[in-house]
Amino acid sequence: MQRMDKGALQHVVAVGSGKGGVGKSSVTALLAAELRRRGLRVGVLDADVTGPSIPKLYGLTGGLVDRGEGIEPAQTEEGLTVVSSQFMVEDEKTPVIWRGPLVTRLILQFFGGVNWGALDYLLIDMPPGTSDVPLTVFQAIPLDGMVFVFSPQELAALIVRKAMNMARELHVPLLGVVENLSYLVCPHCHERIEPFGPSAVSAVAAEYGVPILARLPIAPEVSTLGDAGKLAEYRSPEVEALATAFLGAVETTKKESPTVL
Repeated sequence: MQRMDKGALQHVVAVGSGKGGVGKSSVTALLAAELRRRGLRVGVLDADVTGPSIPKLYGLTGGLVDRGEGIEPAQTEEGLTVVSSQFMVEDEKTPVIWRGPLVTRLILQFFGGVNWGALDYLLIDMPPGTSDVPLTVFQAIPLDGMVFVFSPQELAALIVRKAMNMARELHVPLLGVVENLSYLVCPHCHERIEPFGPSAVSAVAAEYGVPILARLPIAPEVSTLGDAGKLAEYRSPEVEALATAFLGAVETTKKESPTVL
């Protein structure tokens, strides 16, 4: 499959896990919002066509407009640009019931047929699995790397290893790992609790030789703001540290693999 051109996009980074239910879309949305707060031009391509979450998390509704010169992305109040299959259905409960070829064609249209403008970072929120859409993204879109998100359960760590192996086999740089829902802090005694068991992030990072970008806690405010369409307002030291580590990982990979980035 022929690789598409990045155009005015400085960096294109996928965020995925291979597994659903680990908060991958929330991590993507939080990272994008924090990068935007730092003055960077950021877009989010919601590649999870059959289970889109990004518009809901940002409170975006309505359709996409094509004035004959490409699709105009939606935009948040913070200035994030977004495209998603959610903008193509009548309401948020309408499913997208498409076969694989149509889904992959849409992803390519979202990347190459949208007026993204000049962005510093385009984050691609990947769907679960290692089949059609991830394969299309890895082979056709010029990725500068991928971030892998998982939760502490051994099953989640197992599935993220599959996704990491797929990316490595297709020569996509592994930027680092994020352990989401890693722990919670008791609001009364401030004890740190690991409800899903001991962290697996160090073992996964060491196995693949990648940095740990963050261990994000269970924070009720993330759910509350996400349900209200205001996730971009969430701020925390952990998310700020994630953004700093992410930017560092991109720069490190650029120096190590200048022909890739």
